[in-house]
Amino acid sequence: MKKTTLLVLLFVSTIIFSQEKEEKYPQDINKKHEIKINAFSLIALSSLNVSYESLINKDSSFGVDLFLNVNNDSDIGFPRQFSITPYYRWFFSEKLTARGFFVEAFGMLNTQEDENYYDTNGNWVDNSEDLKVIDFALGISVGGKFITRKNFVAEVYLGIGRNLFNPNTDLIDTNIVTRGGISLGYRF
Repeated sequence: MKKTTLLVLLFVSTIIFSQEKEEKYPQDINKKHEIKINAFSLIALSSLNVSYESLINKDSSFGVDLFLNVNNDSDIGFPRQFSITPYYRWFFSEKLTARGFFVEAFGMLNTQEDENYYDTNGNWVDNSEDLKVIDFALGISVGGKFITRKNFVAEVYLGIGRNLFNPNTDLIDTNIVTRGGISLGYRF
């Protein structure tokens, strides 16, 4: 009797597991492109920050981000005026396509302009002439991406990088670049 009960249970469990299907989400079918706008930059910095991302496979993607500071208010204290940032993302979700927690490597061509800055001794410099720096940075970011069934995208990310070719090494404000935001967009 025990053997018969065991065999019946094994047979029933085999049938149950063989009929289980991996659910496909509609946003995962033939949707490989995303366009997004960084709402945080728009609200907090009065800057335009848009990005395009293309999915390579379910675990990775690459994209490019364009940042343009249209706010000339020096009280905000954000020296970056322009940047173009190509990036590569690696996602950690097992069943879902390019969503969930991710780690990102990026390169950033950036221009910075500031009238007031700190030198390497920590002294505040109030200069009548604007400091202008063009440089290229490498860095990493972490974040998370969420996608609705209607293909709307929301992501939160934060990263840091270091400029590589800074022509003026006496200034510490231009050595570090940040990357982050809350982006909203659409997958198509």
